[in-house]
Amino acid sequence: MIMSTIEKLTQWTEEMAEFRLPRWEELPAFELYIDQVITLIEGYLSPLFGEGETIITSAMINNYAKMRLTPKAVKKRYGKAHLAYLIAISVLKQIYSIQEVMLGIQYQAEISGLKGAYNQFCEELEGALKAVHASLIEEKTEYQNVSMTKENTAIKLAALSLAGKLVSRKMLYLRHNKEEVENNG
Repeated sequence: MIMSTIEKLTQWTEEMAEFRLPRWEELPAFELYIDQVITLIEGYLSPLFGEGETIITSAMINNYAKMRLTPKAVKKRYGKAHLAYLIAISVLKQIYSIQEVMLGIQYQAEISGLKGAYNQFCEELEGALKAVHASLIEEKTEYQNVSMTKENTAIKLAALSLAGKLVSRKMLYLRHNKEEVENNG
């Protein structure tokens, strides 16, 4: 049976609704070298990116440190704070400029501390992906349970923006591939 674009999209958003980022406490407690950082972050984030998309490279990591977007490595080793910054930057740069990402991270870290800001980022992104999936499987979805405060508005809207971008990009990709199959088949 050939699945429709909406069926494929619903299946994909169902997978995204199950997506989970590691919380601060679940990040490695030991320091890592750059190649280990890249492998770990790619493993965490690959479900959010299209096949063949570059998630993070050693050049990106070095540039973020030079631009003071992340702390510098200590003796070429990276800890939890580095991982949290790099995960957030890798995800948020999909919808914001690098400068805007840094301002957002600093803003949220001032409110909640780095650990709290990172954990909240994870929760908001996962919640946004679940909300987008729910909107596809229900006839009518209301965001009445969305609770925004002065402290969480920026991160909540960023997560919803990213979830929307991911789903719309997937929808366009699926639609394009369907048309390609129909035209060639």
